[in-house]
Amino acid sequence: MAEEDVVPKTFRALVESADRKFARVRDLPLYGRAQGQHYFQKVFKAYMRLWKYQQEHRAELVKAGLNRWEIGEIAGRIGQLYFGQYMRTSEARFLVEAYIFYEAILKRRYFEGCGVKDLRVRFKELRFYARFLLVSLILNRTEMVKVVVEKLRALIDDCKANFRETNFKEWKLVEQEILRFINIDTTFTITNSRPFRYCAMLNCHPNSVPYVARFHAKKVLKFRDAILMSYHRNEVKFAELTLDVYRMLQCLEWEPSGSFYQKHPDEPKENGVAVDYSGASGLIDMNLAADMTDPALPPNPRKAILYRPSLTHLIAVMATICEELPPESIMLVYLSASGKPGQINTSHVETSGGSRRTRKSMLTSHSSLEQNCSATESHINGVKGPSDFYNDYLWLGPKGNGGSSNLYPGDIIPFTRRPLFLIIDSDSSHAFKVLHGAERGEKAALLLSPLRPTFKGPSTADITQNGSQFTLFLTAPLLAFCQMVGFSLTDSDMEVLNSAESILSTAFSKWEVILCKSTSLDLVWAQVLSDPFLRRLIVRFIFCRAVLSAIWPPEGSDQYLPLCLPQLPNSLSPKSDVVQSCVSQLADHLKVSNYFHFEDS
Repeated sequence: MAEEDVVPKTFRALVESADRKFARVRDLPLYGRAQGQHYFQKVFKAYMRLWKYQQEHRAELVKAGLNRWEIGEIAGRIGQLYFGQYMRTSEARFLVEAYIFYEAILKRRYFEGCGVKDLRVRFKELRFYARFLLVSLILNRTEMVKVVVEKLRALIDDCKANFRETNFKEWKLVEQEILRFINIDTTFTITNSRPFRYCAMLNCHPNSVPYVARFHAKKVLKFRDAILMSYHRNEVKFAELTLDVYRMLQCLEWEPSGSFYQKHPDEPKENGVAVDYSGASGLIDMNLAADMTDPALPPNPRKAILYRPSLTHLIAVMATICEELPPESIMLVYLSASGKPGQINTSHVETSGGSRRTRKSMLTSHSSLEQNCSATESHINGVKGPSDFYNDYLWLGPKGNGGSSNLYPGDIIPFTRRPLFLIIDSDSSHAFKVLHGAERGEKAALLLSPLRPTFKGPSTADITQNGSQFTLFLTAPLLAFCQMVGFSLTDSDMEVLNSAESILSTAFSKWEVILCKSTSLDLVWAQVLSDPFLRRLIVRFIFCRAVLSAIWPPEGSDQYLPLCLPQLPNSLSPKSDVVQSCVSQLADHLKVSNYFHFEDS
């Protein structure tokens, strides 16, 4: 073998070996604690060896015909591996590493300049943009998302012009999906909005910190694993990440304090001139992640993200995670789905306007919801029959798929042998309150959404347009409040919104102290109160319930209110002074008090 052939042949052999290993791990499940970890280590090692080899022999490889897009493809595969590991472990460092590689591909223009007539390479570039968009979305890199969207749009138009015989309709749909997503997500519409992630500076309330630190329940559970699932027709999504799951995913992660998370990062410059990477050697600083993550933060809880799963797949994932759940740990399950086949929640929206007589007529005209409520009537009376557990359901399946796609409350019971924190966001959520008292081992914590959302007007009332109201209350309570009362959110209102956030922070701090000092707090809540993520969800639920209780009259309002089981202390009921005063103060501040009805305690 001639000496000049050794390097390219070795390189091709390394590529083939790495690709074979990549194929083994690409389709492995994204849940479970021990899924293919051995294979991942091997494939990471193979690609790192390949990456290092192409760096050390770049001149010989270019001379032998190595294309720049081939380097970009290798870097893209490494980015894919890192992102896959993030989805399996929820470790922020893997997400950051994926971003580093994708950003380097973009800045070094590995795919730009390739032959216009090479359709295969163009498809590789399209897939790269789609993957980079997903990583940038989850990292809240809003400016980068906008840059990549424009590049994706330009590439699709270029491909349509140069490959007229090829159908790019699917890629046009990808473009429409991301545009719809960023036009709705407040991260993009409000430049300086607060992060969904848990930020110690914003979410740790100084007045309540000492009480939380000293709080000790008879039993303390650690929040280690979560399952996040959404299944609605035509809901806002990008790729396999729906808007509701995106919000909940971020709500269950720590916000790193590193400079990497600045909203408007500066372009790298040398001597005041922007750096041009078009002729770069292909070096990517793989140590950057150490500077972009915060080692002082605890690990994120693992999250299994399920997009439109079959019923059997959902149950299989729950069983796997339940089986692998470490001792003294709790599993959070978030399920968002319609309660009837193919049902879109637009028909379940009522506005808060109109007289009480009008409201009553609205309530009585919907007999189907009354039947939903009656399904759990026997439970309210303290008697449970088999039909209570297999009457109403969540619908997980295409239209016309029959009962095989129905998730009944009874299907959840086997998983109550381990600690469970269950959030149901559905128009049949109240059917799941029959689980309370029917657990098989551990008492479950239940947060159940209203059967119908509440809005000042119908313009924002479609879940397919704005996501779930209940989920938004749990992940961004002030934004949910503003959306509900029709308060228009713009950057010019930041001073008003910051003051509103301050009102909420003060109230949440007081509520946390009350929870910590309460002698009537059920052990189900007490054993998770030390966890910052779950404590924040509990406090936000209290706010959501109080807001909706104040906007609806007592009679006939059950379907518009969320439920929690076991009950939280009466000292934090919607009618308590400390809770009502928060809602009243916030409504006065935003000048929307006319929508609320407050009662004297």
